[in-house]
Amino acid sequence: MIPYLGGFAAFLLIGVPVALALGLASLVYLFLTGHTHLLIAFPQRMIAGVDQFVLLTIPFFLLAGNFMNAGGITEEIVKLAQTLVGRVRGGLAAVTVVASMMFSGVSGAATAEASALGSVLIPAMRRDGYDPRYAAALVATSSILGPLVPPSLALILYGVMTGTSIGDLFVAGIGPAAILCLALIVYVLVKAHREDHPVAPQISKDERRRSLIRGAPALLLPVIIVGGIRSGIFTPTEAAAIAALYALLLSVFLYRTMGLRSLWKSLFETATLSAGIMLIVAMASMTAFVLGFENIPRQIAESLLSLTTEPALLLLLINGLLLMLGLFLEPLAALILVIPILKEVVTTIGLDPVQFGVMVVLNLMVGMITPPVGLCLFIVSAIGRVPLEGVSRAALPMIVICVAVLILVAFVPEVTLYLPSVIAE
Repeated sequence: MIPYLGGFAAFLLIGVPVALALGLASLVYLFLTGHTHLLIAFPQRMIAGVDQFVLLTIPFFLLAGNFMNAGGITEEIVKLAQTLVGRVRGGLAAVTVVASMMFSGVSGAATAEASALGSVLIPAMRRDGYDPRYAAALVATSSILGPLVPPSLALILYGVMTGTSIGDLFVAGIGPAAILCLALIVYVLVKAHREDHPVAPQISKDERRRSLIRGAPALLLPVIIVGGIRSGIFTPTEAAAIAALYALLLSVFLYRTMGLRSLWKSLFETATLSAGIMLIVAMASMTAFVLGFENIPRQIAESLLSLTTEPALLLLLINGLLLMLGLFLEPLAALILVIPILKEVVTTIGLDPVQFGVMVVLNLMVGMITPPVGLCLFIVSAIGRVPLEGVSRAALPMIVICVAVLILVAFVPEVTLYLPSVIAE
């Protein structure tokens, strides 16, 4: 396994994209170990990795998010969040968190959320006198709510890899997302009183009514997705297609901001993003082949179990490993890399696969806001035109909050499993 890890690290250091590094490291492994006759299996593994019907949910959900963005949904969600939060000190910071929670049901991806909301809220917070480093850090941290709420791309991929119900995963992520959202709101309000942040401006009754009317339809998207899947009306793939159609109808007939140019841009961005994700899946299938050939998952599972058989300690070890991986790897690539390994350990300690999926996704999302490869930090730093180091320091207290919620998810099953059990009854 050393040739593979060495090749993977070397390719990352010279700037090769993660997806290609996964595949190239697999080739290096075969050449250095003398197993070149297995090269013929790689194309088959790559095709088998992406040839799964449920993966069609990814481009459809991406398309729904792009349609909503083209339809001006970002601004409408921000206005609706301002209406709900009310006139409080530090209100715009609280609006950022609430808007992120709402936008989560549209994008399903942290990077999309950070870029879309950051372009609107970071300049607004700067104009109101907020520290731009704090504004950027808050947007970045709030953006990790996206992959916990349907339609989460990371949860879809986990469900595909493990055979876990995607509907259950969608519902299970809502509880942790709500807890994290409330914790961040408490943090920003306490910080607002300590540092005398500005009071949110007064909103007239007419503006409040207009925001509710125009913003509410967008919030129905996750309800349609989860409700349809859980009730058995349609499958996850059909839900994704219906979500894309719903988003298109809203953008064209309600918001009336999508023209042919916006439509083409949405289709183009969906195609490029989908291709990137599928490339990661295909390349990671090569890695899975190498891991299986060397029986690495079972060996690592046995190594962990040889250290301790105490479930609590094993959970701590797993979370520590995932947090470390999140520092350096893109979440979808890390997810594909570790799931075959950790499934062995999780089965041994009896952890529910739904709880485990939410825990893994939240772990890897924390990496999106943690240096040195915190992609969301880079996005908000560029939007806010502030140094990455300053944004990273401002994000530290919020990262602590995220880790606290992560511990809650790992050790209190009801946080993730209560809602699925209630809906199933």
